[in-house]
Amino acid sequence: MAWSTRQLAEIAGTTIKAVRHYHEIGLLDEPARRPNGYKQYETAHLVRLLQIKRLSDLGVPLAQIATMGRADQEPDEALRVLDAELEATISRLQRVRAELAVILRHRAPADLPAGFSAVARDLTDVDRSMLMIYAQVFDDDAMDALRTMMNEQPPTDADDEFQALSADADRATRQALAERIAPLLEHHRTAYPALAEPASHSLHGPDLMESAVVQALRELYNPAQLEVLYRAHLIVTGQTDERLDHEELVIGRGPRS
Repeated sequence: MAWSTRQLAEIAGTTIKAVRHYHEIGLLDEPARRPNGYKQYETAHLVRLLQIKRLSDLGVPLAQIATMGRADQEPDEALRVLDAELEATISRLQRVRAELAVILRHRAPADLPAGFSAVARDLTDVDRSMLMIYAQVFDDDAMDALRTMMNEQPPTDADDEFQALSADADRATRQALAERIAPLLEHHRTAYPALAEPASHSLHGPDLMESAVVQALRELYNPAQLEVLYRAHLIVTGQTDERLDHEELVIGRGPRS
């Protein structure tokens, strides 16, 4: 007995379109035709189609099925490769599920880099933007140090004052805030060495890292905040800048610490 394409697809639990596609890519041999031109499939075609469907259901790509031979050949190596790929996929999905659980528990924004959900409530929009940029330019060591620092060091009054600092804050206010922030920066440099040498922890080279971070600082912080960061950096590193003695200071950079 021979079957039509529709009948073959129905028996195999697939579609006529799938059968035709398997013919086109060489996975399924073309059957003989009746005098009227209609295809007539036999048992061998059905067995091959069932083999293709089974391997496809297991996740084997069609291109790989073509290299695995027919049903009488052992596809061990291809299946081992597939198993390894599935194991990696399962591990990744488990990590994603664990991260989603943390995000949901802390009701944190989903766009934060992994591991920062616990501190999400203390983050401003600027903090979140900077974290997303840091995650793209710093290596795992630097991000681990930043993650540890933020979990161990809750925001201080000086941090809150810095976030609220207006662009027209006077010189005395800027200097006083810089002096309060400087000890925090010094502590961070000592306690988290990876943060003290960002250039050595850049993913794409120090130039691109500095370009991305400095540009973000310029656009996300106002001039008074940038000046406070710069003043604090000078205090920590024991440097001076005579321009800071003048009221009109053009801020064109962020801290390099």
